[in-house]
Amino acid sequence: MNLRLPQRDVRERCDEQGIAISALEPLLTGGTHLVCRTIEGADEARRRLHDHLIQGRVQRFPYHRVRASE
Repeated sequence: MNLRLPQRDVRERCDEQGIAISALEPLLTGGTHLVCRTIEGADEARRRLHDHLIQGRVQRFPYHRVRASE
């Protein structure tokens, strides 16, 4: 899910509620992309952070996988 909150705030709020995070990444236009480890965690995060959800498409940073040999 995409949130209008900085990563630090998202991490703190998830930690407070016991929501396990799989991935956090900054968004190009500001805010944070959050991936929870479980569907239950995602449901809880959506419920608790609904006022901060970004509706519609967002621009994310391109993914670059680093090879072990690099």
